[in-house]
Amino acid sequence: MKNTNTKITENRKAEHIEICLNKDVEGENVWDGFHEYRFLHNALPEINFKTIDYSSHFLGKSVTAPFIISSMTGGTTHANKVNRHLAEAAETRGWAMGVGSMRAYIENEQLAGSYRIRDVAPTIPIFANIGAVQLNYGFGIEECKKAVELIDADALVLHLNSLQEVIQPEGDTNFEGLLGKIEYVCQQLEVPVGVKEIGWGISSAVAKKLKEAGVSFIDVAGAGGTSWTQVEKHRTKNSENKALGDSFSEWGIPTPVSIQTVRETLPHMYIIGSGGITNGIDAAKAIALGADSVGFGRVLLESATHSVENTLRLCSLLEKQLQLVMFGIGCRTIQELKHSDALIHV
Repeated sequence: MKNTNTKITENRKAEHIEICLNKDVEGENVWDGFHEYRFLHNALPEINFKTIDYSSHFLGKSVTAPFIISSMTGGTTHANKVNRHLAEAAETRGWAMGVGSMRAYIENEQLAGSYRIRDVAPTIPIFANIGAVQLNYGFGIEECKKAVELIDADALVLHLNSLQEVIQPEGDTNFEGLLGKIEYVCQQLEVPVGVKEIGWGISSAVAKKLKEAGVSFIDVAGAGGTSWTQVEKHRTKNSENKALGDSFSEWGIPTPVSIQTVRETLPHMYIIGSGGITNGIDAAKAIALGADSVGFGRVLLESATHSVENTLRLCSLLEKQLQLVMFGIGCRTIQELKHSDALIHV
């Protein structure tokens, strides 16, 4: 029988999907920042469009594109279909993928099926996902290992979601002493550990602490896309929390700023740029600003609720947009894009 906490977690996951699909959950008056950058067109690129190579590497595996399906969902019946559609598309296109928070599975093993995707995605990099704050609420190295083992993951991501937890009706708000626990997980887990924000960005100071703790990669997940204070505002019945959600609708570090500052501080860190990136043009900008790969989240959610085919069409379009940017500025490879001087601030 499900305990009360398990049922609450499962219901929350279902509500998150429904709200993200049907409500306005983007931050208000928060520019993602990418509109402030433009590529200088190269009228004579001197390359063959068909030979442009945007392949890359992540977690020791080759990927066809430097794109990641960001951690979104799991823990509900609906999530089972969504995750499998996303995973099949990722496998077909050669992208990496993360699953949503696996707390629901840790609390109730009957929900394991909503996370298992390795059978339809046998070759791509996959990462498991647990909220870092859960390390202060009974989760330890065994729970982390359990999450990794369930989906045969290549890595574990610990996500940071402090503001969301405060607005969330059942939120866990004790973030004290987490850095030391993150460091312990990095030391004890046999796979790489990454850390990601969920939409408010990571500063250079925090990134430096994470690097010193042993984190292998950082997903900045900056402001400009989904705001989880807005999502939780739609769930809470507490009027004060609704007001708090509104108050922080403009909060966060814009994704381009977060990418640049983290890269300047940590020149050798593997950085994932995500947060408000909805097309391959902005993805190219993120890479030119310092990201090694780019994460797409809610932009893929609706297509994944329908079919693999719909998801594949969108993934193909995102890749082609990246390829066309590279052609338009005369870059043959992702490495050339990373070091291009064609991106200007306007």
